[in-house]
Amino acid sequence: MLHARSTPVQTGSLTPGDAPPSFTPTDPEEAMAFLSRFFWENPRPGAEMRGRMHTCAEEIDRTGTYRHTEEELAWGARVAWRNASRCIGRLYWRSLHIRDLRNASSADEIAQGCFDHLRTTWRGGRIRPTITVFPQDRPDGSAMRIWNDQLVRYAGYEDEAGGTVGDRQYTGFTRLAERLGWAGKGDRFDVLPLIIETPAGLSVHPLPEDAVEEVPIAHPEFRWFAELGLRWHAIPAISNMRLEIGGVSYSAAPFNGWYLQTEIAARNLVDADRYDTLPLIGALMELDMSSERTLWRDRALLELNRAVLHSFDAAGVTMSDHHTESRRFLDHIAREERAGRWCPADWSWIVPPVSGGLTPVYHRYYDDADLRPAYVLDPDARRRGRGEYSADYLPTNVAPDLM
Repeated sequence: MLHARSTPVQTGSLTPGDAPPSFTPTDPEEAMAFLSRFFWENPRPGAEMRGRMHTCAEEIDRTGTYRHTEEELAWGARVAWRNASRCIGRLYWRSLHIRDLRNASSADEIAQGCFDHLRTTWRGGRIRPTITVFPQDRPDGSAMRIWNDQLVRYAGYEDEAGGTVGDRQYTGFTRLAERLGWAGKGDRFDVLPLIIETPAGLSVHPLPEDAVEEVPIAHPEFRWFAELGLRWHAIPAISNMRLEIGGVSYSAAPFNGWYLQTEIAARNLVDADRYDTLPLIGALMELDMSSERTLWRDRALLELNRAVLHSFDAAGVTMSDHHTESRRFLDHIAREERAGRWCPADWSWIVPPVSGGLTPVYHRYYDDADLRPAYVLDPDARRRGRGEYSADYLPTNVAPDLM
């Protein structure tokens, strides 16, 4: 059974401080390089290609940027996934579903678009890779941004004793949301609201109940596992990476595939700065935890991975495992080589954090490269995802401990 969680609707805003005006037009060379590649992989009559390139050059000269056609946007977003060197699931890059919301003009419209994104990709558990593209950044530096690193994340509350209830990684983001007027329940799995930046400032938007699907975690053998009350949201929708296509940036462009079980069962529920569940699981398994040499962490980790896979399967929610996805990634590399394309890959991200040496992706080298189009995680986006402000972005009416 799946459970949805939400918080009461609340609103609030912070206005960004004045920033020096700037104007950075789109680089015409980047635009032409993108269009050349687009027409190479999507052949058209030569006159059409030359006409489109001429039109874009004129638009950049006149306005400082240009607007992609729907086909260019869709191809660019899919190729950005194909170029993502840290992603093991790129075999499916052609299947990415595009939602074009470039006409959204307010934080409320962006929030609603995000809610609909989660509903659209869900499909009763048969998760569909999806991206929603909001308005492109302007040459004057103005942009719409989603500060959350994923559309669904859990709050982290610090108590007086120095402990944390919930996700330790998001204590700063939780404090910021509270400054903006949001109030959570104080539970371990409170869904955080979206924090959206527009030229009008920051605003907070709680996710409605029907937009958040969660899977309770149980184990196929250990009955006590369900009593731990663990759960995780079903859709990993990344929301703070900038989509860059042909010199044009889309700072608000959330996208999702589906989970690899290790993301939840070897990182989110395990890392010491997240939920740190292995000591509890090891104790309940009655393992010898007196020394690292007993490998109690490894045994507990394996059973948590079994529990997560079992739970998603029982709930009918799409999830892959690290052995299957590793083989599929090598299939993807072979397809790309047959197409005459280079497939960049970052070994440290491609090799799974569980049983890496047992997977075929471990026993080879990869070449990495910074190709375009791309999904780009800027340093400021990392800080925003933690609820922090960079030195050159100083909203007013924010307490010093948030700076």
